[in-house]
Amino acid sequence: MKQRGFTLIELLLGLIVSGILAHITVPGFKHLLESQQRQGAAHSLANGLRFARAEAIARNRPVVIHALNSDWSHGWRIIVDVSGRGHLDDDNPILLERQDNGRIPLVGNGPLKNQVRFSGLGEPVFSWGGFRAGTVHVCDTQNALSLHQIVLAPSGRISLRSDKAEQALCRGYSGNLALRAASEPAVPWAWRK
Repeated sequence: MKQRGFTLIELLLGLIVSGILAHITVPGFKHLLESQQRQGAAHSLANGLRFARAEAIARNRPVVIHALNSDWSHGWRIIVDVSGRGHLDDDNPILLERQDNGRIPLVGNGPLKNQVRFSGLGEPVFSWGGFRAGTVHVCDTQNALSLHQIVLAPSGRISLRSDKAEQALCRGYSGNLALRAASEPAVPWAWRK
């Protein structure tokens, strides 16, 4: 009776070919995963802004969405601004919160640096009443590029764009994010001013 099986050389060749294929496909998979995470972070923040605006209109009261730890990359919280002090007042009711690990860099320009206040009419306003508009950029971790943009118009309309463009605000986030995260304080609920 003749037995059938693989020789040691055939098994080693199979392992070598499998290793080469894995070595080729892993970087592509990693890039795809990072792309999906960036797109998910952009959609999440855009939906959070839309929810905050809708709640402001429905309640006819100011609603604030603010970045956790003053950084959109760490997540955001939506509150009804009963006291007029926004996120500085812990007694304001929380409507929704999303926490993130900070690996996907999101950075807002001046008006959207760390919060947005919607009036009871759904208009983005500063605390003193002036209209607010701006952009939050989802940055590439390796280059100073904005890959997705969450754009807030003065009317309150929120749009999501995917224009790949060089962005000066992303310069502080390019390079090794793990090193940047290690240098930041690890206090999750402390508010930085």
